[in-house]
Amino acid sequence: MRRHPFRLAVTAGLLVVTSGVVAGCSSAPAPGPVFNNEGAVEVTCLVHQTEEPGARYTAREMRRTDDVLALMRYYTAHGAKPFCDNAAAGESDKAWAQVYVDLGGTTEKVPTVLG
Repeated sequence: MRRHPFRLAVTAGLLVVTSGVVAGCSSAPAPGPVFNNEGAVEVTCLVHQTEEPGARYTAREMRRTDDVLALMRYYTAHGAKPFCDNAAAGESDKAWAQVYVDLGGTTEKVPTVLG
């Protein structure tokens, strides 16, 4: 029996592409942004979060311990500090602080954000 390498390669390529399309339709939601914890260094003021939290923090099955701990540590240590620009918390900031509370943090640790 004679083999046709080109035909096998095309067939294999189509299987990969087709699998990717099917997987794309049934995949989990996008995890969303990673919380900006300012590099886990000591800070004197808070930066504003530019995007609202996604499934990475809100969906139990997508949470990673390192992501959650970075968020929890940041707000526990710095949540009562003022924002660096002296502006009020925005909607994204409030959404992140609510995730902090939902994950077990206390509102007393994020008074600047939740007001």
